[in-house]
Amino acid sequence: MGGPGYALISIESKGSMGLKLVTGSLQNSCEKDVTLNILSVLSELLSAGTHRRIHYMIAKGGSEALLQTLVNLARSDSLDYSLIVPLLRLMVKVGQRDEKFGEKAQILEATDVTLSLIRRNLTKSDNVTPCLYAIQLYASNVSVAEMLGINGAMELLFKIITPYTRRHTHSVKAAVAALAALLKSKSNIRRAVNRSYVSVLLQFYQDWHSSDSANHYIPIRRGLLRCLKHITNVRSGREAFHQANGMEILYTTAQESLHCKNLDPLVSAAIQVMRKCCPKWTLPLSSISSSYMYLVPGTNKPISRKIYDQEDDSEDEDEDMNTNLTNDENKDEDDDDLETDLKKLKSVPVPDRPVEEFKQYKAFCLELFDSKDNTSDMEEALNATKSISSVYTHNIPFTERCTDNCYTVVDQPTPGVTFFSKTRVEQNILNTISNKPRISDNTSMKTQEQMSMEYKLKNPSKLRSSNMVAGESSSFPTKCIKTFKLKDCDGADESESHKVVKQLLEQHQGNIPFHDPHVYMSVAGNAKSIPGYKVLAFPDFWGHCSPSYSYKLMEKKLGSQRDRIFEDIQRYLRPSDLLNRVVFDLDNPSVAEGSEEMNCLKFFSKFESGNLRKVIQVRELEYDLIMNADVNTDQHHQWFYFEVSAMRANVPYRFNVINCEKVNSQFNYGMQPVIYSVKEALKGRTYWMRTGSNICYYKNLFCYRASDAKKRRRYYTLTFTVKFQHYDDVCYLAYHYPYTYSALLSHLQILEQSCNAQKVYFKQQTLCHTLAGNPCPVVTITAMPKSSSQKHRDELCGRQYIVLTARVHPGESNASWVMKGTLEFLTSSDPIAQILREMFIFKIVPMLNPDGVINGNHRCSLNGEDLNRQWLSPKHNLQPTIYHVKGLLYYLNSIGRTPLVFCDYHGHSQRKNVFFYGCSIKETLWQAGCVVDSSVLMEDVGYRTLPKILDKIAPAFSMSNSNFLVEKARASTARVVVWHDMRVLRSYTMESTYCGFNQGPYKGLQVGTKELEEMGAKFCLGLLILLSKSFYSGTLHPQVEALLDAERESADNHRTSGNETDDEPPCEEKIDYNTDSCSDQEVDIQPEDRLSEKDHAATKGQSPTSNMKEEAFSTKYNGSLRTSLTMSSKQYSCSPESSSSLSEQSFENSSKTPMGHYLY
Repeated sequence: MGGPGYALISIESKGSMGLKLVTGSLQNSCEKDVTLNILSVLSELLSAGTHRRIHYMIAKGGSEALLQTLVNLARSDSLDYSLIVPLLRLMVKVGQRDEKFGEKAQILEATDVTLSLIRRNLTKSDNVTPCLYAIQLYASNVSVAEMLGINGAMELLFKIITPYTRRHTHSVKAAVAALAALLKSKSNIRRAVNRSYVSVLLQFYQDWHSSDSANHYIPIRRGLLRCLKHITNVRSGREAFHQANGMEILYTTAQESLHCKNLDPLVSAAIQVMRKCCPKWTLPLSSISSSYMYLVPGTNKPISRKIYDQEDDSEDEDEDMNTNLTNDENKDEDDDDLETDLKKLKSVPVPDRPVEEFKQYKAFCLELFDSKDNTSDMEEALNATKSISSVYTHNIPFTERCTDNCYTVVDQPTPGVTFFSKTRVEQNILNTISNKPRISDNTSMKTQEQMSMEYKLKNPSKLRSSNMVAGESSSFPTKCIKTFKLKDCDGADESESHKVVKQLLEQHQGNIPFHDPHVYMSVAGNAKSIPGYKVLAFPDFWGHCSPSYSYKLMEKKLGSQRDRIFEDIQRYLRPSDLLNRVVFDLDNPSVAEGSEEMNCLKFFSKFESGNLRKVIQVRELEYDLIMNADVNTDQHHQWFYFEVSAMRANVPYRFNVINCEKVNSQFNYGMQPVIYSVKEALKGRTYWMRTGSNICYYKNLFCYRASDAKKRRRYYTLTFTVKFQHYDDVCYLAYHYPYTYSALLSHLQILEQSCNAQKVYFKQQTLCHTLAGNPCPVVTITAMPKSSSQKHRDELCGRQYIVLTARVHPGESNASWVMKGTLEFLTSSDPIAQILREMFIFKIVPMLNPDGVINGNHRCSLNGEDLNRQWLSPKHNLQPTIYHVKGLLYYLNSIGRTPLVFCDYHGHSQRKNVFFYGCSIKETLWQAGCVVDSSVLMEDVGYRTLPKILDKIAPAFSMSNSNFLVEKARASTARVVVWHDMRVLRSYTMESTYCGFNQGPYKGLQVGTKELEEMGAKFCLGLLILLSKSFYSGTLHPQVEALLDAERESADNHRTSGNETDDEPPCEEKIDYNTDSCSDQEVDIQPEDRLSEKDHAATKGQSPTSNMKEEAFSTKYNGSLRTSLTMSSKQYSCSPESSSSLSEQSFENSSKTPMGHYLY
């Protein structure tokens, strides 16, 4: 018996007494053999198994025993390094697991002893190396590191660290690591600066770099960079770094290291140091506040603009010594914010207004009371002899078709086909329900072809345009056409330009469902904006339809972000190479006029939903773009939408959006911006496309202090490269597929005209007017009663309500595309849509923030508030849309018509797929770690049914991304307030990705408008399945029953992990190069390890070449095409100072207005 295992059993069985006996013997032993045996036994014990043994030893005073033994041995008459060296190695092994090891060493005076040992063995590598590793451990405590510095530790280390040598490299490596640990102390950094160690370190690094051609000593070189990184954490260190020509040295050595992948860690470390030492700049703006100011009702003046002050944005004395990748907006997700007060969760709040006010919302529920009015809309519709059928059929695109080929889509429906074949689930629902007398329809229906022909005869222009082939080239002339303003006359004196505009409109192929440029022009003229827009963007006017293909997620090229950062560093090192020429400035229109003579791109953004404030030409083919903040704020920079022209074909232009605020973006994980080409559209390819290569998103060198922030923050850069297909084209670039307020109004108008009035009750009303005076529409959709009999009217009144809202955040245009899909499907002739209308009354507010959408905001309304944080107590004069939607919900609740489902459509910039946020008391308490007694706290789990259904039928939807937690920070959002105040069990936020999908049949694809519209239609199908259980559960197909069984599942097995994240937390996905990582993690200290390149080389993943599927354009469009279309229409300005310079900026008489603009 015996050995290490028996010794451990003996120690553990005897408890602390056994361990104390061993450590006591170690301290008191005077015999060399006994001491060596004890050290050997402890070393073997602690090397075997897990770290539990080391922690057990630390807990029983093992660290103190080892340190005391070292002190005793060092103070003996004769030093025996055969005992001291193994003791130091054992100390290092234990000390790595002891957080207080440095403090213990200082108390026992082991630090002084170790320094003394180093002084005696400066030339003896085997003896000094373990001492250096011990110093590194001691210095992990900052106060101990400061004391070591005072006692001359750094001076000793610089006697060991030398220029390139092949001798004693273990000692050099250990000394560099110890120095890096010491330099975590600010006092040591200043001491190093005062002793000119910065220039010495740079010289050493340069020498090791040039001499280590075989790259055998990468750890030493990396350790030297780590020392420089710590030194440059303070201003004096950065100044010394600059004085020693550090930027040039590191830039040159990093460039020379790019050829070898094993040197990537060195390149990344060098870039981190250089970026830290580059001067921090303010944006080249006079104010970071929005260019647009609005006089908020009840205030005397607009929010004051924050003017830059050089002192205000001067360098802080010290960089954050514990730099990390998060900021105030992106804290680690924890459970502290979860609402765990059961009384608050279950309480019934008092309405925020007098009950008498509810009655005013009766006007928005006329479908319930029209039976008492003989002149009602329903009566007129039922008595009508002829109805207008929809020209556009609609169907739900189905998963089964998409799984075979995810990169193609089904063509648009054509006249003569009522609806496409359904999936098995959908057909089973139809077959089951179609036999029910209550929903059967004996009224004969005309074929779709007959109805379409009737519509064309009533609309000759539609007949002409519909006969054109989608891909046919336009006959529109390619010559330059100047801008003009229509004269206020009866049309007797039409200008030549007006004739060309009419000719162009006649060329419009009319192949875009539910879009008509004539209607859009008439609607857009009434939109009220702060700057008083007089120009229409071509894509909004001309229209967009989904292309017949999808884009793969863009593969991120390994090292592309690093290359972009190198180019940014060059701006500091080579300022003479930069143009730095302002070519567009929203605050100074004369700049754009002057750019006509420059050799540069032309920019424009002063149109509905446009956002681009300033453009600086940095190099010949590189431009810095600055977005405009939300109105009356200095924040919320994310949405951009602008026009660019005067380009050369197939030339790589780099665009840098330099004032982004999010700490991460899906642009790092496959997302691309979108582009719309006017020349392509005139050839029949009328769609937005994904574009851009070398896309990166990273923290840049521009700083700002927001009005609500105490500390400076750093902006982020979105950079991408675009090759334009045509010479002298006019293109539009946007963050996501734009959807304007005018697009919504024109869409609703066409929908209403195309509805079959005998079958569809479609009523559009103005819920209220916004702060700017724009009407906020509310739409009611349901089925017309089969007759005017009381029985059929009672059946209508018995239908349940569904309330849908969208676009409370203006930059979330994807939400509008989902809503578009919902609206088109509900008003279509699809049999499922007819069933839905017969089952439900839909109340839809498709745009809650028209003012923000019109003025190009990303998050806020005109008063600078996030409207989705105002639901608790909205004010009718500050948040009118929220106030009245909540009032309508109050009214429905008061008359016993609480909605079955409330859903607020949103967009999410940090996640893929489409998913839900809901509300659950139990899941919230579970997530917070509270004990929940299911027998006491009863909860209907029906809130999970709809998302589970969508997970089965909607290829874009992800149940795994959904959660149902109630957070304190979300207490004032629509979802939580409607759930809590109105007692709507199924109250949701539906989040749609800007990026794409990582699951299901669309996995690996970027999202397009067709997928978003499909999601809107699938949501409707989910509602049908949700309610089908109540009406037809006895006869449903087993496949449908399986879907409905999801409601019976208990939420006990589906605990949600992670909190709600509609404010976009940092994405969990990793990127190839972390732009801001200052991690200083050290590898386990193992003095006996051999210095090896293999041990420290970074592992790199393979980056397959991107194979994005692009459409091949074979037809070239020759000549210069520069056009501006105009129209005569009424234009308003909502700015209180409409006579100010902002609203006076008119392009009416300019002959240089770029093509794609439309004056009205």
